[in-house]
Amino acid sequence: MHSGGVRRAVAATAVVASFLTALSACGGVEGGGGTDTARPVTRTPAATADPTRIPGVGDRLQRRIPSGSRQVVAVYGEGKDSADSTVVLYTKHGSTWQRERDWAGHNGKKGWTTDHHEDDDRSPVGVFTLSDAGGVLPDPGSGLPYTRSAAFAAPRWWAKSHWHDFDYVIAIDYNRVKGTPPNDPTRPEGRKKGGGIWLHMDHGSGTSACVSVSEPAMRYLLRTLDPRQRPVVVMGDRADLAA
Repeated sequence: MHSGGVRRAVAATAVVASFLTALSACGGVEGGGGTDTARPVTRTPAATADPTRIPGVGDRLQRRIPSGSRQVVAVYGEGKDSADSTVVLYTKHGSTWQRERDWAGHNGKKGWTTDHHEDDDRSPVGVFTLSDAGGVLPDPGSGLPYTRSAAFAAPRWWAKSHWHDFDYVIAIDYNRVKGTPPNDPTRPEGRKKGGGIWLHMDHGSGTSACVSVSEPAMRYLLRTLDPRQRPVVVMGDRADLAA
């Protein structure tokens, strides 16, 4: 092969490697255990105490929700080391937060961390904007900019239960460049800080760092989240959220 062909082959390999790195943050090469989509949703605290606040979220994270945000996806992890979570969409009406929908979900297979690093199998605790979406399937009517690409597809050497994880995804703006497709491999804080963390479709067990919900939930979120409402995700185990 002449030198130009070698350079193109190397470049193509690097692109594939970057996409696989992005995908590996959300999925995993191990088999996913079962399907527990019937797992009951654990109810979060009622909003009666102060309807101007997101229930179950303490001052530390409450202050990080932008004042202009009128849509919050709250992910309530069942425990520091648990992969089970409850995902709730809140919408702000005037000064009051209203619970719109909730779903059973999953987070990192080892639970949560306030100091996320690549391959720790834990989801990062925090407040992050939601700016971009995409997936293998056609745009279902997303309010967020949507990139359809076969590059989102999970590798076929993963367990079959994971093959549709990325049919729909919403990028969580942790260590990524906003305004780019969710699978853009750029990591502004460096690769050691991890990245490629998404909301995506559930396979019935924990992820490598992402948050997963059912296909109907993903379609609803894609159609409902509106950039003009400055949507954010507030995520963590219940103890860290309440701190």
